[in-house]
Amino acid sequence: MTLPSWQDEKIGSRKIGGMVRAALWLLTVVEEGNTFTKAELRSAFPDVAQIDRRIRELRDRGWRIDTSREDASLKQEEQRFVSRGAEVWIPGQAKAPKHKNSLTPAQRQKVFEADSYLCRSCGIAAGEEYEDGVMQSVLNIARRKVLLADGTEEYQFVTECKKCGSGRADREVNLGALLELVEGLSPIERRILVGWINADRRSLEPIDKLWGLYRTLPEEARKTVAGALDDVDAPGDNTDD
Repeated sequence: MTLPSWQDEKIGSRKIGGMVRAALWLLTVVEEGNTFTKAELRSAFPDVAQIDRRIRELRDRGWRIDTSREDASLKQEEQRFVSRGAEVWIPGQAKAPKHKNSLTPAQRQKVFEADSYLCRSCGIAAGEEYEDGVMQSVLNIARRKVLLADGTEEYQFVTECKKCGSGRADREVNLGALLELVEGLSPIERRILVGWINADRRSLEPIDKLWGLYRTLPEEARKTVAGALDDVDAPGDNTDD
């Protein structure tokens, strides 16, 4: 199928014409997998107001265009055209799904507040340094597709830091499967989980800390620890004395 020309200023309506032309420019000039800069984008569309915003609108229609926020290998001024989404130059294909509509500042603030201004993946706060002592965290709002227990799907929002979200597309969680795992917990396990949920954190037990230290040991040191436990039967070991 021959694509329309991205240079045709008559493409699409006045409202979406810039977005359609930007999509065609990405496909035919940049091509999937390659990078471009804001300067190159603006140079290609000197007649289109807010062309950066038109690119963001493509993301809402399934186009994956990464910035340095999603791909740490990119420079601040670079973006990478990863994959195409809806064929927005075809009439009727340019409408954004409801779950992809941009959040207002008030909605973003509500998500941050609900998540206590912490990344829900690693627990880091905004502006806090990572363990390497070099990078500081930047918090964003990520979309999660949630498979509900009744089989339906909905998109929910969650706070995530730039590092945890780097290079990841929209992820999903099977809430029904998670609830089944909860039902399978023993009474004591359920009480422990409730405590973690209420505190919104998990306190490490001594055995958790011991395991963490063991994992860091060299091979010979690991063998020494394992040897100290030789008289202990492993779970599931039914060997008779």
